[in-house]
This record gives sequence, C-alpha cells and structure tokens, in this order.
Amino acid sequence: MPDRRRFLQSAGLAAASMLVVPAITRAAVPAAGGDAVRARIAAAADFATLEAAAQGRLGVAVLDAGSGRHLGGHRPEERFPMCSTFKAMLSAAVLAQADRGALSLDERLPVGEADIVSHSPVTRRHVGKDVTVRDLCRATMTTSDNGAANLLLGRIGGTAGLTAFLRGIGDRVTRSDRMEPEMNAFAPGDPRDTTSPRAMAGSLARCVLGDVLSPASRMQLADWLVDNGTGDDCLRAGIGPGWRVGDKTGGDGAGTRNDIAVAWPLGQGSPWVVTAYLQGAKVDSPSRDAVLARAGALAAQLVAGR
Repeated sequence: MPDRRRFLQSAGLAAASMLVVPAITRAAVPAAGGDAVRARIAAAADFATLEAAAQGRLGVAVLDAGSGRHLGGHRPEERFPMCSTFKAMLSAAVLAQADRGALSLDERLPVGEADIVSHSPVTRRHVGKDVTVRDLCRATMTTSDNGAANLLLGRIGGTAGLTAFLRGIGDRVTRSDRMEPEMNAFAPGDPRDTTSPRAMAGSLARCVLGDVLSPASRMQLADWLVDNGTGDDCLRAGIGPGWRVGDKTGGDGAGTRNDIAVAWPLGQGSPWVVTAYLQGAKVDSPSRDAVLARAGALAAQLVAGR
C-alpha cells in the first residue's frame, strides 16, 4: 500500500462534540452474500434501508468538524461493541501521555512469547526483542496488531487508564474493560468495551482535529489513520474522490464490522468524521465491508449538503 502521509502536512484543526446511551445484541453468524446481496446494499438510499440490507443493526454518526454539528446518522446513541476501533483512542491516550512527559515514544518495551495473542502480525516477529512505543502504536493502528495493543494498554495503566483518558476528554460513554482478544466477546446487554457512534465521533474529532493533543501528536495520530492498511474496502471506498481519508477498522470475524474515519478535503471545505458500527449482520465478510462503504457514501452525501 502506498504511504499516504504527506498530504497531512497542511491539514487544519477543528472542534467537536459527544453523547450518550443504550442497548446491544449478539453478533450473528454471517450467511448471505453474492451479487444480489451487494446490489441491495449498493442501492440503499438511506441508513435504515442499508441496515435492512445488512440484516443486522447499524449505527452511524456524521460530524462536521468545522462547526461541531452532527449532520445525521442512524442509532447514533445506541451502544455497539468497539472491537479494534478502540485502538485509535488507545494510541491517542499514549500520545497524550507523551505530550505531558509521562512516557516517551522512543521508549522500548520487551515483547515476550506470552504477549503474542491472536492477530499479532508485527509483534510476533519481535518476540525476545524490544520494540519502541512509537512502533507499537503504528503496528496496532495500521495492521490492528492485538499484541501491540495489549502492550500499550499495560503502559498507560490498563483498560482503566484508557477509560480515564476518555472521561478526561469529555467522553462519558465509551469504555474499555478487557484486553485483546477477550474484548471482542459480547452478549446482549453487556456494556463492556462499547461506545456509541456519536460518542466515538466526538472523541475521534477531539483527538485528531481538536486540542486534546499537541500539534505534533495530532499529526502523528492522523498519519497512522491515513496509513491504515485494513480499511480500503470500508468507509474509504464509499467516501470517494475529493477527500483524503484516515480510518481505523474493527470486527469480530463474524457479524460485527466497524470503521471510524476522518476525511480531509483535498480542496475547499472543512474535515468531517464518520463512525459506522455494524453488529449481528447476517451477510458475508465482503458484504459487511460493502455495508460500511455504502455508509461512507451516504455520509458523504450528508456532508455535501451541509
């Protein structure tokens, strides 16, 4: 994948928002797929129709970062499992600690065999070695490395430390409770490791475009989002030309597929944020990605009308 960073040297800053509350249902085993299913997804004219095509529960929030105004969405205040989208907030928390001198991005952490969990493509290659905090952040942001995420969580005070960071930036909804990969197991009514689309949109905007982090740390977080290698078929695919997109995906390998993104204008305009959470979808993996791509396209339509 080509390096996407250079664009961000001229990216602007903006303000943001947040919000609140309820429910959750169990992820389902995916079933349907193929051209007919994806045609229904591509034809969805609004988020409710898209949700029906996905045969699951879809949450979306679209935030105009220039004004801090929420432009629309679907189930924006319901709770959804974060899965790996939490890694964007984890990396922001690490950068915030670096800003205040509590740690250094050049600090090296040892990687042991016990640190290797499912989906640890980068850390697996470094067992018995030391890896910098900076490289662990990059690994968890661009490859979604779970071992790297756990090492970083350990460095900032665990899941309680991450939740405290979120509360400190005004997010009263998002919560981190378990390490990888246990955090991807969820049941109806279980609030652990959940967020709402609206809360995550506000937190992402505050960290990437607001004043939570220093300018250098905001740039670093944006670089990692833009360089992500797991989201090309998701929100990025639907947002389309005219925007440079950085994102962080998540999923449980079954019916849950998520993506959160920041879009910067290549020309005139202000950046915006979209968060999309799909749970319990009864469609196959390519179709779940197609749902997120269509959500990105619908979000871009809302932005065009702002």
